Amino acid sequence: MNSFYEKKEGEYQINTDPSKLNLEVIHKYLSEQSYWATGIPFETVKKSIEHSLCFGLYHHNIKTMPTGRQVGFARLITDRTTFAYLADVFVLEKERGKGLSKFLIATIQSHPELLQLRGWLLRTKDAHGLYEQFGWNKLTEEQLQRFMIRFHPDIYKKVE
Repeated sequence: MNSFYEKKEGEYQINTDPSKLNLEVIHKYLSEQSYWATGIPFETVKKSIEHSLCFGLYHHNIKTMPTGRQVGFARLITDRTTFAYLADVFVLEKERGKGLSKFLIATIQSHPELLQLRGWLLRTKDAHGLYEQFGWNKLTEEQLQRFMIRFHPDIYKKVE
């Protein structure tokens, strides 16, 4: 028996075992397809994964893919006690429209070590509707006044 968290739904599985993550798939998506991490170096992705609680989403078909093919990912930066920041959430484009994003978010929020977190935070440009289904809200004006940010949006752009 492993100590990793796992959920299954049909031919799909989510697992927190870092040894199952396909770093090439994750890096390719983040660096080439995401709007938030375009150009991110492979070593940066690798190190961020090493220091986070990660959820890999895999497609398992006994006939064609008995070991599973990674089709999604999410990374949680957390102390597992009081706070978590949800980052790098994606489902590969050819797997979208199957409810996998909902499966991923529901699985993350039901992780036994995360049930008593006081605060969760994330940034999104276009997935508000997904997260609102799981109890997430936009920050109120009062909450916005309490938050500060130090942000370097161009940090992964190559200097020429």
